[in-house]
Amino acid sequence: MKINTIKEELLKGIQTVQNAVSSKNTLPILSHVLLEAKKGGIFLTATDLEIGISMKVGGEVIEEGAITIPARKFSEIIKELPSQQPIYISVKKTQSITIESGKSYFRLVGLSKDDFPQLPDLQSINPKEIDIVKIPQKNLKNMIQLTAFAMSHDETRYVLNGILFNFKDKILKLVATDGRRLAVIENEILVSGNFRRDVILPMKTIQELSRNLTEEGEVIFYFKQNQLQINVGAINITSRLIEGEYPNYDQVIPKKIKEELKLGTQDFLQATRRASILTNQDSQSIKINLIKDRMIITKNTPDLGEVREEIEVNYKGGELTIGFNPVFLIDVLKNIEDESIHFGFIDPEKPAVIRCGENYTYIVLPMQVS
Repeated sequence: MKINTIKEELLKGIQTVQNAVSSKNTLPILSHVLLEAKKGGIFLTATDLEIGISMKVGGEVIEEGAITIPARKFSEIIKELPSQQPIYISVKKTQSITIESGKSYFRLVGLSKDDFPQLPDLQSINPKEIDIVKIPQKNLKNMIQLTAFAMSHDETRYVLNGILFNFKDKILKLVATDGRRLAVIENEILVSGNFRRDVILPMKTIQELSRNLTEEGEVIFYFKQNQLQINVGAINITSRLIEGEYPNYDQVIPKKIKEELKLGTQDFLQATRRASILTNQDSQSIKINLIKDRMIITKNTPDLGEVREEIEVNYKGGELTIGFNPVFLIDVLKNIEDESIHFGFIDPEKPAVIRCGENYTYIVLPMQVS
């Protein structure tokens, strides 16, 4: 194998795929990246057996071939090479790779391509045998931004360790919950044909997808049974889907709201952030008091001190006091781009509702306050 490329191209590819490199090192090959030179171009691939990431990088293929190389050392070498200088890479029969750029020379010992796990290529399957969905990247990026933070990190509730994608004709709905808060958003998207399916994308797949989405172009999903391949430009992400039944989230969303007010997103976010400074492990909740035309946010921690924030709001209802974990409010508010939100309540012991636009709903459970 012989290739000619430049630092910037190669480094971008390594930094993209190495997020899939296994950190547990249960198998030595999983700490490697696969470097392939073929007619279609130069490709880098990494996998931890749960997710696989492949990317095409720019350069010239002089001689086809493939080898796997230690990901961390390969990344460190390329990072330190001079910018805008040609990089010449070749593979010897002894399963070692040479890297030359300017007056720099490296030789790295690799492993055979035959030992590297083979990722399924769903894009090469007959389109009649798989489901294909195309979504504008900008739309999906915004939808993930407004839901991903609500995913569960509790490994005992594996079905919640991801986002539910509900495809129904031209409507896509995303749902995420950790049992204490719930985020739901839906949008009309570009879908080929009448596609109806519920799938749960794992957290790591969501994170890698979100990291690579841009404001332009489309992202293409290829589904076959419990496998998924996502194409984002030059990047392909391969993943298994989470199997299991997602909870009935509709029953959690209140059908009627007793009190609702409109307030500025940034005003609420900044006041909540300041109040959260005086929370600690033993006292995590802040208190919100609603009285005529005012929202008062307070926190009193005996060992630390107290804070009081006041926001003017258009509120005509009865006096209401309710407590929240401020993290659950900050997480949603910092991701909302709308200037204002609607904040709805039933009573101090029932979930509160944050809405923005017509398609986004966030449910958060209250906490007891002293």
